[in-house]
Amino acid sequence: MPSVQLITLDPAHFHAALVQKEMYAAVSPLVTVYAPLGLDLTEHLTRVARFNQRADAPTTWELDVHAGPDSLARMLGEQQPGSVVILSGRNSSKIERIEQSVAHGFHVLADKPWILRSADLPRVAAALDAADEKGIIAYDIMTERYEVTSLLHRELVNASAIFGTLLPGTTEEPAIYMDSMHRISKTVAGVPMLRPLEFFDIERQGEGLSDVGTHLVDLTQWIAFPDTAIDYQADIEMLDARRWPTTLNEEQWRTVTGTAPLSPGNFDYYGNNFVSYCLRGIHVQMDVRWDLEGVSDTHMARFQGSKASIEVRQGADENYRPEVYIVPNTPELRAEIHFALRAKLDQLEATIDGVTITDSGHEFLLNIPDHHRVGHEAHFAEVTRQFFSYLDDPKSLPAWEKPNMLAKYYVSTKGVEMAAIKG
Repeated sequence: MPSVQLITLDPAHFHAALVQKEMYAAVSPLVTVYAPLGLDLTEHLTRVARFNQRADAPTTWELDVHAGPDSLARMLGEQQPGSVVILSGRNSSKIERIEQSVAHGFHVLADKPWILRSADLPRVAAALDAADEKGIIAYDIMTERYEVTSLLHRELVNASAIFGTLLPGTTEEPAIYMDSMHRISKTVAGVPMLRPLEFFDIERQGEGLSDVGTHLVDLTQWIAFPDTAIDYQADIEMLDARRWPTTLNEEQWRTVTGTAPLSPGNFDYYGNNFVSYCLRGIHVQMDVRWDLEGVSDTHMARFQGSKASIEVRQGADENYRPEVYIVPNTPELRAEIHFALRAKLDQLEATIDGVTITDSGHEFLLNIPDHHRVGHEAHFAEVTRQFFSYLDDPKSLPAWEKPNMLAKYYVSTKGVEMAAIKG
């Protein structure tokens, strides 16, 4: 693969910097940045500089910064097609920058979400079609696929000797349930992060489901129907959705934004969503929430099979670290599932080594070695390396990625729109 040139366009979210947390073979260390002069740009430059200055495995990035208005137009006019555009933030207008980048022959690595409205689904489809026609790659950053507990979850749900078959479930007892709690106040790369005012504008940033909830929808498809194309018009039935606010007082607003309140009194941030839908006849439910602060972001996922439930939990009992549990449906199945589980872990030893089992009597816990616990920020480098492999061999990009991206954004956008109608 020839040397890849990276361009960061208007980095309005810290995920843009996390792509540069590591160096990559065959990627030029010189990255061009186009952005308006402002806090978003200075925060981005500071994060990259910290990666270069860290004591442990420092990076060696060089930045050619173009600070000024009309960032997109300047990039399109000054840069060569074939470069890679990194996009993160500015969610309501992101699809336009993706469209323009693809039309001018740039590869695109864009953070979620690509769209916030279901009416924009045809634009996503057209951008992906245009990329195919031009032989370039447009790809979204689904980091949660690279979390070791997600990888194990996928393997176990698709091991019939352990899981059985995925049950259809009901609206009262869904076969798939996911819960995601994110924190408004958090630390990134060891530094407390200030939220830009745009973060709280749901028309521009999105609500919980249409933003971070895209990971849950993606994991549901990726785990339940691996390597399988999903037709959102035929395979998905939306059932119910709700929304509710997280309320910040004036002092909390100052703490998380570094600015004075927009108006006196409390601020209601509508970042929380519930959605219920059927995916190929399987009942799925999700809660996506934003709390003000806490120990960490947390994730819970449960898939119900005919033999066992496979669950990821990340609560206080797990010291807020995600863990994988296998819960047999009946005591009579325990011995059979235990035997099959040991055989499966032996099979996975070449890719996820060292995993052992703790038997508590009613469920099994997987003991995952620390060297597999690389953390959320490191997953950005893993996604980026996968993206570069597709650049090297465009035909290796799985055919199911395109329809499944459309299915993902159909659920995330329609769910928010249903919730808004209900009020």
